[in-house]
Amino acid sequence: MRASFVSGAACDLFFKLQVADTSSLSWNTRIKGFIACFVAGILCSLLGTFLLWVPRKGLYLFAVFYTFGNIASIGSTVFLMGPMKQLKRMVEPTRLIATIMVLLCFTLTLCSAFWWHNKGLALIFCILQSLALTWYSLSYIPFARDAVKKCFSACLE
Repeated sequence: MRASFVSGAACDLFFKLQVADTSSLSWNTRIKGFIACFVAGILCSLLGTFLLWVPRKGLYLFAVFYTFGNIASIGSTVFLMGPMKQLKRMVEPTRLIATIMVLLCFTLTLCSAFWWHNKGLALIFCILQSLALTWYSLSYIPFARDAVKKCFSACLE
């Protein structure tokens, strides 16, 4: 009786996780959500770039809009994979460090803009966030990171 209870509880947990991992949205709605969120992310990043030249507050506006644009772009993939699968893939060993670096750069960019009021740091963290996001994105393409490493090592020789 005890073994059936354990296996029953395990089955219940498995099905709950499976339901949480799937999305109730249709594929058409998922694609529309992905496109809308991705385009909103690009527009925020572009708006931030244009706001860079606003006197006195331009760099802060750039940091905020650029960061929110990148967050929206990453968030767009939630529509394709679902939130649980996205989170599971973000913390896989192959991209865990890249995920941490992206999130850290997002946080440090916003901290330098809002709390530290340091334009230089905000700009540095925006650049680092772009590099970290690129490295993170390359982790989804088979052998892309290896190709980039070989290209840089060939350039440095």
